[in-house]
Amino acid sequence: MANTSHLELTRENVIKWAHEYDLKASQQDKAVEKEMKDKLRTQRFLTRDDLVKVGMWKSPRPKKQYESNDDDVVRELTTFSFAARTEGARIGALYALQGVSYPVASVILHFAFPESYPILDFRALAALGESQPKSYNLKAWLSYCERLRGIAKNLDLPLRVVDKALWQFSNEKTEPPASHS
Repeated sequence: MANTSHLELTRENVIKWAHEYDLKASQQDKAVEKEMKDKLRTQRFLTRDDLVKVGMWKSPRPKKQYESNDDDVVRELTTFSFAARTEGARIGALYALQGVSYPVASVILHFAFPESYPILDFRALAALGESQPKSYNLKAWLSYCERLRGIAKNLDLPLRVVDKALWQFSNEKTEPPASHS
């Protein structure tokens, strides 16, 4: 049974929990995030190796699926995604890659556009007092983006600070949801 407590969304609380995340995050996770954000400032595509690295950062279970993607396909789909004008095309192109779910696609978009996209995670949803849906879809993704962008704007904080706070709060204060496929 999941704890129903959620993070009180004050600027002070969010900064405190984001700081806790920064203290406890692994050096490897920090290094991958920095490396990929730096790379994607100028390189507007991922290579297959980049995809594997980003995928492993978010969810290591589908490693073989990430690795099964053809490098040319990864480059083409991510180039298209990063240049797309509509949200559906942007995330849909990423979802076409083997092993890429909405949460993994959200990381790719966040690394490529850190000021525009939050990272979708069941822990963040729990910290907001929401349960993880049985499956994600475009409508849920767009609603999540809008909600987190609104929180970040209202608190005058970067999206990533809000992401970190939600993740850390949930990781420490709530139980994980029941597993499902």
